[in-house]
Amino acid sequence: MFITALFRPKTLVAVGLALVLTTAAYGFAAANTVPDSKAGDGTGAVSGYTVSNVTYYLEASDPSKLDKVTFTLDAAASSVRTQLITSGSWYTATNTTGNDWEVDPGAGAVDVEDVNTLHIVAVD
Repeated sequence: MFITALFRPKTLVAVGLALVLTTAAYGFAAANTVPDSKAGDGTGAVSGYTVSNVTYYLEASDPSKLDKVTFTLDAAASSVRTQLITSGSWYTATNTTGNDWEVDPGAGAVDVEDVNTLHIVAVD
C-alpha cells in the first residue's frame, strides 16, 4: 500500500518539485562568494612634522596685506592645510617642489596685523 501511494501522480510531482527546489537552492548558495577582507586593531607611532624656512611675503601694492607664506616640511606630505588667524579660515597649501609648500590666502584676504598663528596640519 505504501509503495502504491508513493507512485501516485500527485506524490511524484511533489517529490520532483522538492528535488528541483533543493537543487536550485544549493546552486544559489554555492554561487555566493565574498571577497577576502581584513579587519583588526593596532597601534602605530604618529610623530608629526618639523617645519622650517618659514617666510611671509607682503603684497606689493598694499604691504599691510599678506601675499603668501612659504615653508618646508622635513618629510613628504600629500595634503597640507594652514591657518593664519586663530579660529580663522583654513587654507590649502600647494606643494611647490619636494617638501616645500606655499599658502596663498588670496589678494587682500589677510591683514598682516591679524596674523597671530601659523597652524599647519599635514598628512602623508
